Amino acid sequence: MSALELLIGDHNRVRGLFARFKSAKESDDLGEMTTLATKILTELEVHSTIEEEIFYPELHDLTDEVHESITEGYEEHKVVKNLMAEIGSMEPNTEDWAAKCTVLIENVEHHAEEEEKELFPKVRSNTSAEQRESLGERMEARKAELGAPTLADKIDLTGDQLTELAKEQEIPGRSKMSTDELRMAVAPQ
Repeated sequence: MSALELLIGDHNRVRGLFARFKSAKESDDLGEMTTLATKILTELEVHSTIEEEIFYPELHDLTDEVHESITEGYEEHKVVKNLMAEIGSMEPNTEDWAAKCTVLIENVEHHAEEEEKELFPKVRSNTSAEQRESLGERMEARKAELGAPTLADKIDLTGDQLTELAKEQEIPGRSKMSTDELRMAVAPQ
């Protein structure tokens, strides 16, 4: 799998968590909000780690435009990490906690969209498929070291099982995804 496919899979998995968090918030289901917030924070921690340790440093000097996008990415990560720390230190039963989670979601949605629309096309056009594959393998290995689910954890799932998980997890765009894209986006049960 390429680095870009891996990152887009992460983005889609988190987007599904965001959708579920928003639904729980609308229903005033604090227990579900708390559970989902914990998953969101864990996913974001792993995702930002593999970007900052592997993806960004490897591609930082690819072109001036990529350099600029990655520099902005580091700054956006700082904002998100500050929000994550604040959320982690708060009691989930406060109105401020839910508001801070909403701000986190908005920041991450903006960041992921910018990466996918601006950074990833530049990376794709300035690297070879082999480079992206190698980078993806290193990022996937780092995810495993961090104890996060990897593609290997979902390799035995059938297309139907992946589709059902994607539906349950509210993965956006799931109806248009290939089996491999679903496999990268869903969290194993």
